[in-house]
Amino acid sequence: MHESVIIVAGGKGLRMGGGLPKQFLPVRGLPVLMRTVNTFKRWNADVEVVVVLPVEHQDYWRDLCRQYSFDVPHVVADGGETRFHSVRSGLSRLPSDGLIGVHDGVRPFVSTEVIARCYAIAAESGAAVPVVTVHETLRRLDDDGKSVTVPRDGYRLVQTPQVFDAALLHAAYGCDYCPSFTDDASVVEAYGHPVRLVEGNRENIKLTTPFDMIVAEALV
Repeated sequence: MHESVIIVAGGKGLRMGGGLPKQFLPVRGLPVLMRTVNTFKRWNADVEVVVVLPVEHQDYWRDLCRQYSFDVPHVVADGGETRFHSVRSGLSRLPSDGLIGVHDGVRPFVSTEVIARCYAIAAESGAAVPVVTVHETLRRLDDDGKSVTVPRDGYRLVQTPQVFDAALLHAAYGCDYCPSFTDDASVVEAYGHPVRLVEGNRENIKLTTPFDMIVAEALV
């Protein structure tokens, strides 16, 4: 079965500070995005990789690839106005057969076991999303400014890669954009297809803040 992944790397890194987008920041001598691509290639050397980048970042990415002699095969697609449009752009470079994963470019620490689990469950059910349990206490804010504790057992933190039957994902992304589409699972669910939850790995953090980069250095 054909297996591919869209790695979305359209962030501007505003919460990270500085002028360099977070996907290009080095962690122990290698840019984050390269580490993410390498993780998928370790899982499956034959996986087809589409990296989605804003047009204005693509020359910089090519320069980085030359600088680091990064010759892992991949295709670059143009980023869009939102994540939804970026994923749709990546989909345009892939066929409608097999399985397609969508992964955040700044999640380099997903385990190969989680990747394999997501693709295996998606092959059975059509849609698989990795999640982890919530450890902290949660409180819900009401409209009147008050808050109330909610049972954390009923919630999960969502990760990527979110993996889908390719034909299903192409069909789901044929719809119009809606602000409620916060991830690919929400698009597929709006299309009418349920998703299966898969156990993720706690280290699969999304590198967003300077503190996250400290954690990333430790994880490497």
